[in-house]
Amino acid sequence: MSRPPLLLALLALLAGCAGTPDDESRSDARWQPRPGVAWQWQLSGRVDTSVDVPVYDIDGFDQSKATVSALHAKGRKVICYLSTGAYEDWRPDAKKFPKSVLGKGNGWKGERWLDIRRTDVLEPLMAARFDMCRDKGFDAVEPDNMDGYKNRTGFPLKAADQLRYNRLIARLAHDRGMSVGLKNDLDQIPQLVGDFDFAVNEQCAQYGECADLTPFVKADKAVFHVEYELPTSRFCADSRRLKLSSMLKKYELGAWRRAC
Repeated sequence: MSRPPLLLALLALLAGCAGTPDDESRSDARWQPRPGVAWQWQLSGRVDTSVDVPVYDIDGFDQSKATVSALHAKGRKVICYLSTGAYEDWRPDAKKFPKSVLGKGNGWKGERWLDIRRTDVLEPLMAARFDMCRDKGFDAVEPDNMDGYKNRTGFPLKAADQLRYNRLIARLAHDRGMSVGLKNDLDQIPQLVGDFDFAVNEQCAQYGECADLTPFVKADKAVFHVEYELPTSRFCADSRRLKLSSMLKKYELGAWRRAC
């Protein structure tokens, strides 16, 4: 039985409004934290899930899927902390890193810079770590030690090597549906702000560098910032002006915090 042209047009319009499975997947975009959102960063001790903030950043290896789920149940987004630019000798996958990619110590016990030029070795290792974050239900990744080219690593790393590696790290997170933050690499923010969903910074106030993070805020992306040695009276006013998500923490990154 044929239908009148007007009815066919109406049915087509309704079908377009209803959307398609592809439309639904596009609406389920990865999480994008906005400037000024409050957060908690805890990498040591038993995670205190009672801090009333929308975002938690916790250790990807040490914390379980149950902890992530408990935070989700309280309406919080959860970031998976991983070291992607340095080797840590206590991690369960430490033996998978060949000696050829291990450089000088980075100042923390048991840690050594990685030769980020060796993506043939490091990409599958980092992909497995990102799979772990995804499988535990994390919303995002905080990849640490992303500025080896500015340090004495034992390798002749160049800015181009760092850009290539950092973009690889961003892609690994995005391919798994997770957001990803740029950690500390201030000089390359102009080139990388489009590749990352937020920034994480330590001590930009102490070193007079917080304005360098402005490109993230202008892109409507959060900047998660901590100071360790300055009192809040020395940085919170500027943090509010710059729309940073700032707090004072202790170096061991336990539960204690003093937010701006």
